[in-house]
Amino acid sequence: MIDIHCHLLPDIDDGPASMVEAVDLARQAVVGGVTHAIVTPHIHHGRWENTKKGIRSVVNKFRMALAAENVPLSIGYAAEVRIGIEILTMLPNREIPYLGRWGEDKVMLLEMPHNRILPGTDKIVSWLMKQGVRPMIAHPERNKDVMRKIEKLAPLIDLGCLFQVTAGSIAGQFGEMAQLRARQLLEMGVVTVLASDAHHIKRRPANLGLGRDAAAKIIGEGEARKLVYDNPLRMVGEQFTVDSLTETEALI
Repeated sequence: MIDIHCHLLPDIDDGPASMVEAVDLARQAVVGGVTHAIVTPHIHHGRWENTKKGIRSVVNKFRMALAAENVPLSIGYAAEVRIGIEILTMLPNREIPYLGRWGEDKVMLLEMPHNRILPGTDKIVSWLMKQGVRPMIAHPERNKDVMRKIEKLAPLIDLGCLFQVTAGSIAGQFGEMAQLRARQLLEMGVVTVLASDAHHIKRRPANLGLGRDAAAKIIGEGEARKLVYDNPLRMVGEQFTVDSLTETEALI
Protein backbone atom coordinates (compact mmCIF):
# COMPACT_ATOMS: atom_id res chain seq x y z
CA MET A 1 0.00 0.00 0.00
CA ILE A 2 1.01 3.61 -0.51
CA ASP A 3 0.19 6.07 2.29
CA ILE A 4 0.13 9.61 0.93
CA HIS A 5 -0.88 11.52 4.06
CA CYS A 6 1.04 10.79 7.26
CA HIS A 7 3.04 12.67 9.86
CA LEU A 8 6.08 10.48 10.37
CA LEU A 9 8.82 13.10 10.56
CA PRO A 10 10.27 13.87 14.00
CA ASP A 11 9.99 17.19 15.82
CA ILE A 12 8.52 19.15 12.92
CA ASP A 13 4.80 19.36 13.76
CA ASP A 14 2.38 17.42 15.97
CA GLY A 15 3.75 14.06 14.86
CA PRO A 16 6.58 12.10 16.54
CA ALA A 17 8.65 14.05 19.04
CA SER A 18 11.91 12.19 18.36
CA MET A 19 13.65 10.15 15.69
CA VAL A 20 13.15 7.01 17.79
CA GLU A 21 9.38 7.60 17.83
CA ALA A 22 9.41 8.38 14.11
CA VAL A 23 11.17 5.13 13.25
CA ASP A 24 8.77 3.18 15.47
CA LEU A 25 5.79 4.73 13.69
CA ALA A 26 7.33 3.90 10.31
CA ARG A 27 7.91 0.34 11.45
CA GLN A 28 4.25 0.11 12.46
CA ALA A 29 3.26 1.25 8.97
CA VAL A 30 5.44 -1.42 7.36
CA VAL A 31 4.03 -4.16 9.58
CA GLY A 32 0.57 -3.01 8.49
CA GLY A 33 1.41 -3.42 4.80
CA VAL A 34 2.65 0.03 3.74
CA THR A 35 5.69 -0.01 1.48
CA HIS A 36 5.77 3.62 0.31
CA ALA A 37 4.76 6.76 2.18
CA ILE A 38 4.57 10.46 1.43
CA VAL A 39 5.25 12.33 4.64
CA THR A 40 3.11 15.46 4.86
CA PRO A 41 4.09 17.75 7.74
CA HIS A 42 1.85 20.72 8.40
CA ILE A 43 2.45 24.08 6.82
CA HIS A 44 0.20 26.24 8.98
CA HIS A 45 1.20 29.87 9.30
CA GLY A 46 1.28 31.04 12.89
CA ARG A 47 1.60 27.49 14.18
CA TRP A 48 3.95 25.33 12.10
CA GLU A 49 6.15 27.48 9.89
CA ASN A 50 7.60 24.63 7.87
CA THR A 51 9.27 25.24 4.51
CA LYS A 52 10.02 23.03 1.53
CA LYS A 53 13.76 23.25 2.27
CA GLY A 54 13.31 22.44 5.95
CA ILE A 55 11.06 19.48 5.24
CA ARG A 56 13.54 18.09 2.72
CA SER A 57 16.34 18.31 5.30
CA VAL A 58 14.39 16.32 7.90
CA VAL A 59 13.33 13.78 5.26
CA ASN A 60 16.98 13.08 4.40
CA LYS A 61 17.80 12.43 8.05
CA PHE A 62 14.71 10.25 8.42
CA ARG A 63 15.67 8.15 5.40
CA MET A 64 19.10 7.53 6.90
CA ALA A 65 17.56 6.52 10.22
CA LEU A 66 15.19 4.08 8.49
CA ALA A 67 18.10 2.54 6.60
CA ALA A 68 20.14 2.21 9.80
CA GLU A 69 17.25 0.45 11.52
CA ASN A 70 16.46 -1.73 8.48
CA VAL A 71 12.91 -0.40 8.14
CA PRO A 72 11.91 -1.06 4.50
CA LEU A 73 9.78 2.02 3.91
CA SER A 74 10.37 4.22 0.85
CA ILE A 75 9.80 7.89 1.65
CA GLY A 76 8.64 10.81 -0.47
CA TYR A 77 7.46 14.15 0.86
CA ALA A 78 4.90 16.91 0.41
CA ALA A 79 3.00 18.98 2.98
CA GLU A 80 -0.46 19.38 4.44
CA VAL A 81 -1.11 23.05 3.67
CA ARG A 82 -3.61 24.95 5.78
CA ILE A 83 -5.98 27.02 3.69
CA GLY A 84 -5.37 30.76 3.96
CA ILE A 85 -4.46 33.85 2.00
CA GLU A 86 -0.77 32.94 2.42
CA ILE A 87 -1.25 30.39 -0.37
CA LEU A 88 -1.63 33.26 -2.83
CA THR A 89 2.03 34.20 -2.33
CA MET A 90 3.41 30.73 -1.52
CA LEU A 91 2.35 29.38 -4.90
CA PRO A 92 4.18 31.85 -7.17
CA ASN A 93 7.20 31.73 -4.84
CA ARG A 94 7.33 27.93 -5.29
CA GLU A 95 7.12 27.32 -1.55
CA ILE A 96 4.56 24.51 -1.71
CA PRO A 97 5.79 20.90 -1.88
CA TYR A 98 3.22 19.04 -3.98
CA LEU A 99 2.06 15.45 -3.61
CA GLY A 100 2.38 14.72 -7.30
CA ARG A 101 0.15 15.02 -10.34
CA TRP A 102 -3.41 14.17 -11.34
CA GLY A 103 -3.52 14.37 -15.09
CA GLU A 104 -1.90 17.65 -16.05
CA ASP A 105 -2.47 19.24 -12.63
CA LYS A 106 -0.15 19.40 -9.66
CA VAL A 107 -1.81 18.08 -6.48
CA MET A 108 -1.69 19.98 -3.20
CA LEU A 109 -2.92 18.45 0.06
CA LEU A 110 -5.20 21.17 1.42
CA GLU A 111 -6.38 21.26 5.03
CA MET A 112 -9.49 23.12 6.12
CA PRO A 113 -10.12 24.15 9.74
CA HIS A 114 -11.59 21.26 11.70
CA ASN A 115 -14.62 23.22 12.90
CA ARG A 116 -15.89 24.70 9.62
CA ILE A 117 -15.44 25.41 5.93
CA LEU A 118 -14.24 28.99 5.69
CA PRO A 119 -16.19 31.48 3.57
CA GLY A 120 -14.28 31.99 0.34
CA THR A 121 -12.85 28.47 0.26
CA ASP A 122 -14.42 27.94 -3.15
CA LYS A 123 -12.75 31.09 -4.46
CA ILE A 124 -9.29 29.97 -3.30
CA VAL A 125 -9.91 26.56 -4.84
CA SER A 126 -11.02 28.15 -8.12
CA TRP A 127 -7.87 30.29 -8.18
CA LEU A 128 -5.68 27.25 -7.53
CA MET A 129 -7.35 25.32 -10.32
CA LYS A 130 -6.65 28.17 -12.73
CA GLN A 131 -2.97 27.91 -11.77
CA GLY A 132 -2.92 24.20 -12.63
CA VAL A 133 -3.07 23.08 -9.00
CA ARG A 134 -5.77 20.62 -7.99
CA PRO A 135 -6.48 20.59 -4.25
CA MET A 136 -6.88 17.29 -2.48
CA ILE A 137 -9.02 18.02 0.58
CA ALA A 138 -7.61 16.31 3.66
CA HIS A 139 -10.02 14.31 5.85
CA PRO A 140 -13.27 16.12 4.88
CA GLU A 141 -15.31 13.61 6.89
CA ARG A 142 -13.84 15.02 10.11
CA ASN A 143 -14.80 18.64 9.37
CA LYS A 144 -17.57 19.82 11.72
CA ASP A 145 -19.50 21.62 8.94
CA VAL A 146 -19.46 18.45 6.86
CA MET A 147 -20.50 16.40 9.88
CA ARG A 148 -23.51 18.69 10.33
CA LYS A 149 -24.42 18.69 6.64
CA ILE A 150 -22.63 16.66 3.99
CA GLU A 151 -24.02 18.95 1.27
CA LYS A 152 -21.46 21.55 2.41
CA LEU A 153 -18.94 19.67 0.25
CA ALA A 154 -20.98 20.04 -2.93
CA PRO A 155 -19.23 23.23 -4.19
CA LEU A 156 -15.80 21.61 -3.75
CA ILE A 157 -16.95 18.45 -5.50
CA ASP A 158 -18.34 20.53 -8.37
CA LEU A 159 -15.05 22.44 -8.68
CA GLY A 160 -13.17 19.17 -9.17
CA CYS A 161 -11.36 18.78 -5.87
CA LEU A 162 -9.90 15.41 -4.93
CA PHE A 163 -10.72 13.97 -1.50
CA GLN A 164 -8.64 12.00 1.00
CA VAL A 165 -10.54 10.11 3.69
CA THR A 166 -8.82 8.88 6.86
CA ALA A 167 -8.50 5.14 7.40
CA GLY A 168 -9.40 5.47 11.08
CA SER A 169 -12.62 7.32 10.23
CA ILE A 170 -13.97 4.39 8.25
CA ALA A 171 -13.00 2.07 11.10
CA GLY A 172 -14.90 4.20 13.63
CA GLN A 173 -11.88 5.64 15.45
CA PHE A 174 -13.03 9.27 15.08
CA GLY A 175 -16.60 8.72 16.23
CA GLU A 176 -19.90 7.72 14.68
CA MET A 177 -20.49 10.85 12.63
CA ALA A 178 -17.05 10.84 11.00
CA GLN A 179 -17.58 7.16 10.23
CA LEU A 180 -20.99 7.86 8.71
CA ARG A 181 -19.65 10.67 6.54
CA ALA A 182 -16.70 8.54 5.42
CA ARG A 183 -19.08 5.79 4.42
CA GLN A 184 -21.33 8.22 2.54
CA LEU A 185 -18.40 9.70 0.65
CA LEU A 186 -17.28 6.22 -0.35
CA GLU A 187 -20.77 5.37 -1.55
CA MET A 188 -20.92 8.64 -3.50
CA GLY A 189 -17.73 7.65 -5.31
CA VAL A 190 -15.91 10.92 -4.61
CA VAL A 191 -13.07 9.54 -2.45
CA THR A 192 -9.75 9.59 -4.32
CA VAL A 193 -7.51 7.98 -1.73
CA LEU A 194 -7.48 6.57 1.77
CA ALA A 195 -4.57 7.55 4.00
CA SER A 196 -3.62 6.97 7.61
CA ASP A 197 -2.92 10.58 8.73
CA ALA A 198 -0.70 8.80 11.27
CA HIS A 199 0.79 10.92 14.06
CA HIS A 200 1.52 8.61 16.99
CA ILE A 201 1.96 4.88 17.41
CA LYS A 202 -0.88 4.64 19.94
CA ARG A 203 -3.05 7.77 19.72
CA ARG A 204 -3.00 8.16 15.92
CA PRO A 205 -1.51 4.94 14.52
CA ALA A 206 -0.40 3.97 11.04
CA ASN A 207 -3.46 1.86 10.29
CA LEU A 208 -4.06 2.14 6.56
CA GLY A 209 -4.80 -1.58 6.27
CA LEU A 210 -7.58 -1.30 8.82
CA GLY A 211 -9.25 1.42 6.76
CA ARG A 212 -8.82 -0.53 3.55
CA ASP A 213 -10.53 -3.57 5.08
CA ALA A 214 -13.39 -1.44 6.38
CA ALA A 215 -13.78 0.25 2.99
CA ALA A 216 -13.80 -3.12 1.22
CA LYS A 217 -16.94 -4.07 3.13
CA ILE A 218 -18.64 -0.98 1.66
CA ILE A 219 -17.32 -0.74 -1.90
CA GLY A 220 -15.63 -4.11 -2.49
CA GLU A 221 -12.03 -5.32 -2.48
CA GLY A 222 -11.17 -4.01 -5.94
CA GLU A 223 -12.39 -0.48 -5.32
CA ALA A 224 -10.74 -0.38 -1.91
CA ARG A 225 -7.42 -1.39 -3.47
CA LYS A 226 -7.68 1.52 -5.89
CA LEU A 227 -7.83 3.91 -2.94
CA VAL A 228 -4.69 2.59 -1.23
CA TYR A 229 -2.58 1.64 -4.24
CA ASP A 230 -3.78 2.42 -7.78
CA ASN A 231 -4.84 6.04 -7.24
CA PRO A 232 -1.92 6.90 -4.94
CA LEU A 233 0.50 5.37 -7.45
CA ARG A 234 -1.04 7.39 -10.26
CA MET A 235 -0.62 10.53 -8.18
CA VAL A 236 2.75 10.14 -6.45
CA GLY A 237 4.55 7.45 -8.44
CA GLU A 238 7.04 9.98 -9.81
CA GLN A 239 8.41 10.42 -6.29
CA PHE A 240 9.62 6.81 -6.32
CA THR A 241 11.63 4.80 -8.80
CA VAL A 242 9.75 2.44 -11.06
CA ASP A 243 11.98 -0.42 -9.91
CA SER A 244 11.15 0.02 -6.23
CA LEU A 245 7.43 0.03 -6.93
CA THR A 246 7.71 -3.04 -9.15
CA GLU A 247 9.69 -4.97 -6.56
CA THR A 248 7.16 -4.33 -3.81
CA GLU A 249 3.93 -4.67 -5.77
CA ALA A 250 3.61 -8.34 -4.86
CA LEU A 251 3.58 -7.41 -1.17
CA ILE A 252 0.63 -5.00 -1.45
